[in-house]
Amino acid sequence: MNGGRFILASGNKGKLREFREILEPMGIEIVSQKEAGLDLDVEETGETFEENAWLKASAVCAASGMPAVADDSGLCVDALGGAPGVHSARFGGGKAWTDQQKYEYLLEKLAGVQDRRAKFVSCICCVFPGGDVLRARGECRGRIMETPAGDGGFGYDPVFCPDGYEGTFASLGEDVKNRISHRARALAAFAKELENYADR
Repeated sequence: MNGGRFILASGNKGKLREFREILEPMGIEIVSQKEAGLDLDVEETGETFEENAWLKASAVCAASGMPAVADDSGLCVDALGGAPGVHSARFGGGKAWTDQQKYEYLLEKLAGVQDRRAKFVSCICCVFPGGDVLRARGECRGRIMETPAGDGGFGYDPVFCPDGYEGTFASLGEDVKNRISHRARALAAFAKELENYADR
């Protein structure tokens, strides 16, 4: 798909950077809510990543009159029954906590736990002013390290090591992360959905 301007329904600078790095080479322009003159904080009341992504994208589309794309993503840890899951951004002390406090809390919860399997999940939803909706999902399996490593990325990146690698997302570098991450996979699937949509 060549061209297209979308507003990202998120105030997360890390997500904005990843969306731009992966989609702009495809000719897709991503603008932030701030750049579009919006200041929305949509309450994520959904029980799934898909529901939350739709809530955010539909609200921003309605407020802006532009196609809006949202990502809801999180970390699902096997030993914690899939937690923190959709509550990843509010894990522990909620949004008042820093990323470091959240992943340190996660490590405390997993202290002494042998099964450290986990996966990152990203669900993308795009809502168009006419009511059309596109969806895509991506996953990246891996494990939770016992100690954080690396200073790149954001969120739980310093403690998540993807399968097939020895380093965490935070230490592998953005080039690697943008090739193998849950969001990279969801964005690749989303780009294909956009291609198909443009060909209708």
